Amino acid sequence: MSTMPTDLLEHYQAIERTSQAMLDAAQAHDWDAVMRLESACAVLIERLRELGQEGDLTPTERARKQRIMLTLLRHDAQIRELVEPCVDDLWANLGPTRSTLLH
Repeated sequence: MSTMPTDLLEHYQAIERTSQAMLDAAQAHDWDAVMRLESACAVLIERLRELGQEGDLTPTERARKQRIMLTLLRHDAQIRELVEPCVDDLWANLGPTRSTLLH
């Protein structure tokens, strides 16, 4: 099946928008929204895999895809920075229960 490059780029852009929304939600400490958006992002990524590879992308389109991928990596790092203290707090609040949960 031949996939139009614009279909691929549209999916990358949709993932980028969802990733930005996840970052916005994390900055607002709206963890329920982060989880919902993470699920939506997973669906988009799976659909992207179904679409196939980037074989027919022009150099300009490949550069756009690369820019989107770098943005996604930045968003991921920023989200992780926001989530990590919350996870640490959760583990600290679990106290002795923590070791029970790990076994």
